[in-house]
Amino acid sequence: MKIDDLIKQPSGWFKGQGPNSEIVFSSRVRLARNLEKITFSNWAKKKQQEQTLAMIEPAVSELEPIKGTGLMLKILNMSNVDKQLLVERHLISRELVANQEARAAAISSDEIVSIMINEEDHLRMQVLQPGFSLDDCWRRIEQIDNDLGKKLDFAFSVKWGYLTACPTNTGTGMRASVMSHLPALVLTKQINRVIQAIIKLGLTARGLFGEGTEAAGNFFQISNQVSLGRSEEEIIDNIKRIIKQVIEYEQNARQILLTQNRSSVEDQVWRSYGILKNAHIITSSETIELLSNVRLGIDLGLIKGVTREVINELFILSQPAHLQKLEGKSLSPQQRDTKRAELIRQRIK
Repeated sequence: MKIDDLIKQPSGWFKGQGPNSEIVFSSRVRLARNLEKITFSNWAKKKQQEQTLAMIEPAVSELEPIKGTGLMLKILNMSNVDKQLLVERHLISRELVANQEARAAAISSDEIVSIMINEEDHLRMQVLQPGFSLDDCWRRIEQIDNDLGKKLDFAFSVKWGYLTACPTNTGTGMRASVMSHLPALVLTKQINRVIQAIIKLGLTARGLFGEGTEAAGNFFQISNQVSLGRSEEEIIDNIKRIIKQVIEYEQNARQILLTQNRSSVEDQVWRSYGILKNAHIITSSETIELLSNVRLGIDLGLIKGVTREVINELFILSQPAHLQKLEGKSLSPQQRDTKRAELIRQRIK
């Protein structure tokens, strides 16, 4: 498998399938781990980072999801477009590519499993699944964690749990999150109240591309804030309980839109569809907002003949690095806006 193969087939996690997939875009469980008695990545010198990479890489390459068909990538050897491509696909973080020395990533062929080496922590493992499937994410990543734990000595304290570079990850080292599409709560102006309630219950909400990003396209990444003092199962059960309530709120808000404001919603949905179907120049930010409206229209049964899977793919394929990979060359911002419009017209015919 090569990195260019990623854009030739739909990624496993944005197929528009899975439980509650009309509202929950994807579920993710991430674990942070560090090697015992070795300086954290951000404080380690170059030689120490190289030694850490040399210790971890063989163990990761032998994992069942990676061995044979997966990708093992040295960040230093990657082009800027390839690095951005993986960020856009939510497989690695912007922090991993900010400093390229002695850093690597491993990615399974279906993109469900990805592992970063020498990011903020020595290891950042994640499982990313479509729909509301946190239990399955936890089951898979627990197996990966156990397999690596047989070959690597992780930094662990009986009192504090797994030791991590950021105190908020200490304990289980877990960050579980759900990417939710909540356009009806936004349109009915209930979203701020819901987000505030989520925060009071110990969760946090971020944007489409995680920490430090805005909630573009009515997508909200909801995750636990701390991992200390609770077991992994308790963290996941708490998020599941709250997300089930959020799903119910969004479903109710969608019914309100259909019964009390149908004409306005139909107008917004069909205007968005018309622009996407006919535009010859379109920016990335405008695309996300319009795709969000069309996705809502599909889920409400207002638009037929376009699947949620196609719209989900366009959220990713319309990003800058993907457009350049599809075109096979570097594109200026203006050229990307033109290519983006062309791609969308072709996909939603």
